[in-house]
Amino acid sequence: MRKMYDETNPESILEYAKKLIGLTFNDVLERDAEPLSEAIFVRETAVYDYKSDKAKGSLGHILEKHYFHYEINSDSSPDFAEAGIELKATPMKRNKNGSYSAKERVVITVIDYMSVIYETFESSHLRRKCFLTLLIYYLYIQGIDKLNFPIKYVHLFQIPDEDLAIIEADFYAIVKKVKDGKAHELSEGDTLYLGACTKGATAATSLRSQPYSETLAKQRAFCFKTSYMTYVLNNYVIPGKATYEKISYTGDFEESILNKINAKVGLTVEELMVEYGLTYEKRSKSIESNLVFRILGLKSNRAEEFVKAGIVVKTIRLSPNDSLKETVSFPAFDFIELANEKWEDSHIYNYLSETKFLLVAFKKDESYREYEKAKDFSGMDRHLRLHFATFWNMPISDIENEVYTVWKRTQDVLREGLRVVDRGSRRSNNFPKISESRVCHVRPHARDSKDVLPLPTGGEFTKQSFFLNNTYVRDEIMKKYHGAGEGTAGR
Repeated sequence: MRKMYDETNPESILEYAKKLIGLTFNDVLERDAEPLSEAIFVRETAVYDYKSDKAKGSLGHILEKHYFHYEINSDSSPDFAEAGIELKATPMKRNKNGSYSAKERVVITVIDYMSVIYETFESSHLRRKCFLTLLIYYLYIQGIDKLNFPIKYVHLFQIPDEDLAIIEADFYAIVKKVKDGKAHELSEGDTLYLGACTKGATAATSLRSQPYSETLAKQRAFCFKTSYMTYVLNNYVIPGKATYEKISYTGDFEESILNKINAKVGLTVEELMVEYGLTYEKRSKSIESNLVFRILGLKSNRAEEFVKAGIVVKTIRLSPNDSLKETVSFPAFDFIELANEKWEDSHIYNYLSETKFLLVAFKKDESYREYEKAKDFSGMDRHLRLHFATFWNMPISDIENEVYTVWKRTQDVLREGLRVVDRGSRRSNNFPKISESRVCHVRPHARDSKDVLPLPTGGEFTKQSFFLNNTYVRDEIMKKYHGAGEGTAGR
């Protein structure tokens, strides 16, 4: 079939692509062939080929074959080679507050562990594939046939220079890990905008050789992280750009952030509040996080670089002997979704594998006991001292072993039926307990007993969440703290 665009001209390709807006993938198939009998054959063949949930990227393949009319290939050249444009069809979702976010990462190209160590960023397959991207965002709607997903936005995206510098640094960070013989330890959380994600339906069992280690590593691909694609969607694609604050930094991003925070080590919360003009209203852990943002020169938690990189700020309160009482929680999970999800598509796997945390520890000094005895929480909170800051992401081995075991136990409980036992004023259940894993457990995460969600086996139950064990978080922080050198507090 004759192509209705100039495949050498980016503007011609873009204008033709914009005609997709408002169509579903079914519409694309039905318009692809004449007469009607042929159209039906084309559609039925496409449904057979593409409808399977295992067919990753299948909707993009429909556009390649049935709209742009070029044969699907897996070589290192961009899809529209003469124009230097790569095509990426990617899902977006509507959030509960009405905003939109990317539903998943955008996979760019498979990492060849054996050859990537000899590439520079400029000469790499990755650079050729991501220089200019035709982004086609379609709306994911739970519960409907994916061929009925509507195409919402089309945008020709060129990576801004400031982002390209970070992506280049991410590329070399991934390559360094391969050169260090640690390809099997790669995780998306290692980097900021560019990630190394598992690739393919058999990624969990598809193991590859690496050059500097006998240990086999999972097949992985370079990808733009979900957080970065959400930023691109809201800042470049959707009309009426979202507003973010920028962090002023020079040189290495992470080092610059830590230098800013650790320059204030030893100051109390009260001293920092005076310095940044904040007032104490009531006991709240947000006091510390608000101070962290002020130290970074931000008035809110909408830091552009944090949004792009999926960086989450978590403040920790350590006792004088470095023990940690609080556990670290994640958003409450949907019981029905968790019961039906696959591990590598699960919320907790993707969250932990992609997220980089900025952990900031505040430490109680000896005087806090006096305030605690007097139940003067205002005084106790004010005398917390900034102790240490570090970037941290969970090691992939902990995610794939400890977290997986707890997730699987939780899924089994939900599938087989939650058991609840009333013990007077308290109720116990058979979700994984803190004693069952050194890393995480499940416990309630609700406003009150009426804050519930439906169970897959019927009935409702109080919202639950995965929590990182306090001892695990303490140990991970201490590794970073002692690694940076006590006395310097990471400076």
